[in-house]
Amino acid sequence: MQIRVLGCSGSIAAGSRTTAFLLDDDVLIDAGTGVGDLTLDELAQVQDILLTHSHLDHVLGVPLLADSVMRRRAGRAPIRVHGLPATLQALRDHVFNGQIWPDFTCLPSAERPILSLHPFETGQVLALGDRRIEVLPALHTVPAVGFAVLAQPGAWVFTGDTAPNDALWQRLQTLPVAHLVIETAFRNDEHRLAVLSRHLHPAALGQELAHLAPGAQVWITHVKPGELDAVMSEIAALAPGHTVTALTAGQRIVLT
Repeated sequence: MQIRVLGCSGSIAAGSRTTAFLLDDDVLIDAGTGVGDLTLDELAQVQDILLTHSHLDHVLGVPLLADSVMRRRAGRAPIRVHGLPATLQALRDHVFNGQIWPDFTCLPSAERPILSLHPFETGQVLALGDRRIEVLPALHTVPAVGFAVLAQPGAWVFTGDTAPNDALWQRLQTLPVAHLVIETAFRNDEHRLAVLSRHLHPAALGQELAHLAPGAQVWITHVKPGELDAVMSEIAALAPGHTVTALTAGQRIVLT
């Protein structure tokens, strides 16, 4: 299995793309602006989209992808969009409503739509082919989750957008973690904004990483454009006891 980082920024600017990961060739984990770097042939191979939550920087690729590949996927099964019930309802109400975007859950026809929506629950393990992906708890301003791609000898874990979250660590303490992709959206001097928006800042990240067993590679994601050096300098000053690196778009992580 392989993870390709399509986007890992907290917002957009030249060279900055919002959250999207491609698992192998056919599973998207979140669908931010990074999805736009896939070729049309690559887009048409996507069969499942897993959404952490309903915020625009994580879902806007879903309606655009549907429009791009509808003709190439004619006659094929719908692309399955997986999310919490509240996330899927937000897509129905605020995206696929005929005003923001056409309803591709019934286009090009109700009998053969390009998209189908599939609810999951926290703690559920999704089986996508021979891959197993666990839905992890997250704590954000809207209902949210993270994901663990279960692999040997250790899992690839993505926290999603989250504030400090004891429930996540209770689960991860029982799970071998090889890679932890964790957000740090703000600098320490923006800690009040981080708390208000239920994101992490470096000091809070340090407290979270104290729960992580040794040996995992930590990848930082969701940093705002122009803020990477400042955020990573503050993280380095924590001396967290783990190898901590900023995630970059285009990066590939091989899971054995």
